[in-house]
Amino acid sequence: MRKIDAYIFKKYIGTFFFAISMLILVVIIFDLSENIDSFLKHNAPWQRVLVDYYVMSIPYYINLFIHLFAFIAVVFFTSKMAARTEIVAILSSGISFWRFLMPYILAALAIAVMSLYFGNFLIPKTNEIRRSFKDEYMEKLSQSSGRNVHVQTGKDEFVYVESFNIAKQHGYKFTWEKYDGSELKFKAMADMLYHDSLGPNSWYFDPYAVRYLNADGETLQKGRNYDTIINLVPTDLYMMKEDFEEMNFFELRDHIQSMKERGSEGVKAYEVEMHQRMSAPAAVIILTLIGAALSSRKVRGGIGMHLGIGITIAFAYILFMQISKSFAISGSLSPALAAWFPNIIFSVVGVFLLKKAPK
Repeated sequence: MRKIDAYIFKKYIGTFFFAISMLILVVIIFDLSENIDSFLKHNAPWQRVLVDYYVMSIPYYINLFIHLFAFIAVVFFTSKMAARTEIVAILSSGISFWRFLMPYILAALAIAVMSLYFGNFLIPKTNEIRRSFKDEYMEKLSQSSGRNVHVQTGKDEFVYVESFNIAKQHGYKFTWEKYDGSELKFKAMADMLYHDSLGPNSWYFDPYAVRYLNADGETLQKGRNYDTIINLVPTDLYMMKEDFEEMNFFELRDHIQSMKERGSEGVKAYEVEMHQRMSAPAAVIILTLIGAALSSRKVRGGIGMHLGIGITIAFAYILFMQISKSFAISGSLSPALAAWFPNIIFSVVGVFLLKKAPK
């Protein structure tokens, strides 16, 4: 790496971390002013407020704004370089514009890898602590699915619960049916369904009546405390607000597959989340190249002009992202295309700006 490469690399990384640090500080101050009444009302210990909520929120806030502040950082320091005629001197020395972009790409790759790790592995871990605190002291993240809950637990396997008590982890008026095609082969009924702490899929129901149907006829069995394994977890019987926040990439992928096998509703939101975790790091690289191409030309308006255009592009990216996400969740657009659509559009913009950039 040449001195000029190290200079640009340090400028990019330094400006980015300074800008994102200032933003996180502002966000925390505003969040504290908004939620302090809730903390006091629920007697939340201040050590937990500081560590479990705010410290654990830092990776989340970094990753939430990472591609936008990478873009703004590039626009800011590149505009200053252009205003001081540094870029003209660099290009006049024989360095091509594409070679000039090399440290930008290296820095963007470093930030993209950080985003990839944060979004898929670190944040799900910190979210477990943050969401646990939030559920205890701020708002209940678990919500009842209402009455008459139907869940498909396998290809030809169905569970029905009239209602489910989230706090006690048991259901009322339980039915479990297994079919061979359209023919009923097994049916279990019970007044109460209890989740067993032995495992996520361990259950017992009491009192029970079980019917076995086969070619020889029907067998009826009655008793107390029927222990069994069902392809069912308690969260299938109630809603956990944005529970994908606690899943790493592989857990999220497996959960989506499980939801599809069961025919569960709301799978689109999980698919959009999974694809956005992969598209966000790519956005860092795309927006970095756009920022460098946009800001490398010295203009009459100076830094203010470049920042104004840069912020407009940043908000346009957010707008495209939200619109495509809404279309995906409603079923009008595939989740993969929705997550990558803003990157596709802005890649075209980036190619155009790179061609127009000073060479």
